[in-house]
Amino acid sequence: MFNFFKNKKEENTEKPQNIPNFGVLKNILKKSADSLVGNIVNLTTGDSLVDEFELEDIEALLIKADLGVDLSVELVNKIRNEKIKSSQLKDFLRAEFSNILNVQKDEKLKFDKDKLNIYFVVGVNGAGKTTLIGKLANKFKKEGNRVLMVAGDTFRAAAEEQLDIWAKRANVDILREDKADSASLAYRAIDLARKENYNVVIIDSAGRLQNKYNLVEELKKIKNVILKKLDDANLETILVLDGSQGQNGLNQALVFNDAVDITSIAITKLDGSSKGGIIFSIAKNLKIPTKLIGIGEGIDDISDFDKNNFIAALFD
Repeated sequence: MFNFFKNKKEENTEKPQNIPNFGVLKNILKKSADSLVGNIVNLTTGDSLVDEFELEDIEALLIKADLGVDLSVELVNKIRNEKIKSSQLKDFLRAEFSNILNVQKDEKLKFDKDKLNIYFVVGVNGAGKTTLIGKLANKFKKEGNRVLMVAGDTFRAAAEEQLDIWAKRANVDILREDKADSASLAYRAIDLARKENYNVVIIDSAGRLQNKYNLVEELKKIKNVILKKLDDANLETILVLDGSQGQNGLNQALVFNDAVDITSIAITKLDGSSKGGIIFSIAKNLKIPTKLIGIGEGIDDISDFDKNNFIAALFD
């Protein structure tokens, strides 16, 4: 049975939207700062050149922090070849990490108040995709937009139910149909959005990596439908990654990018994780910008990614 739920306005029991300050971000990234910066800088003292034994330790620490083997080796070789001294190591790392994130020419999601804005959200089950969609819908709703969620993971009943709960919490509408073809649902959602004057559509998708071929084909089909219906609408294809998964995130990014050409990354669960290096690894290897970051468990706990603040939180 086809269901289009227009959630009635409910009393808002959520706290007012909190724009996170630098202290919040710094606290979230504390373990990543230790693994990427603190532990490495503390390896060396004085004003001497970083020696070969220290370079081996630095390489091991960078790999452990999920910067990736290739990037870790590249940085260590630069330290060696440029004859970096112990006293210069922190400034060297800061400059290198900043340069890696310079791929992020535009850190904010595409959005135009006067156009239809479509956000196609992908990621593996368990990465926090549903929660991210709920928070994003809430953010757009509070900014005065008409938001339509689309329950595109149609073969996992729990996914639809969870998304429906988030739709109620954010007080936005949801389009869902049990066992429907996901691409067909996306097609109808875009038609509905134009007819009913929604300006934000957020489309969920399946995340079953157990059968990669079927997943990739399904995602390609949905993306092709969206592109055919796009006209002058804005489109972002967002990959949600669990920040605690480290290099597994890069492997996931490779799979999803091959399938649907990812345009932005959303990182969840960084608080308590020492694996923030994955952001640099993805930027370096895939040139895909991180644009959203989860900063807590609440419905308002989502923030635009700011590369300057991110670097400062790691180094200051």
